[in-house]
Amino acid sequence: MDREKVNEPELSLSMERVIQAELLLLLKQKPSHGYELIQRLNDSEFKSAEVDAATVYRNLRRMDKEGLINSQWEVGETGPGRRLYKLTSQGEESLIVWTKYIVRQKTKLENFLETYQQFNNSHPGQ
Repeated sequence: MDREKVNEPELSLSMERVIQAELLLLLKQKPSHGYELIQRLNDSEFKSAEVDAATVYRNLRRMDKEGLINSQWEVGETGPGRRLYKLTSQGEESLIVWTKYIVRQKTKLENFLETYQQFNNSHPGQ
């Protein structure tokens, strides 16, 4: 089999799901407006992929309905009003759950890589 032609497998966690954890983390760092969250996601070192604004706003609405975050309209002296999103205590609990899940996934991936490397080293060329 030609290794160059093998496609990388898709990760089991979709961008739609992982973005929730990413948004919770960013909102734990500081309350933000939607546009600012999009910019911070794109600048982050943990982003899953290029962020789609519609996906971010859809997740923010869902998270607001679920009580993970709350939002309020801020009206500035210039420009249109913007929603300011803040993490709730329920959102902090959800972030802890996400963090534990990610740690478990990281451990599984490290175990996989270690097993692969041990096999590969003891069976070169297979």
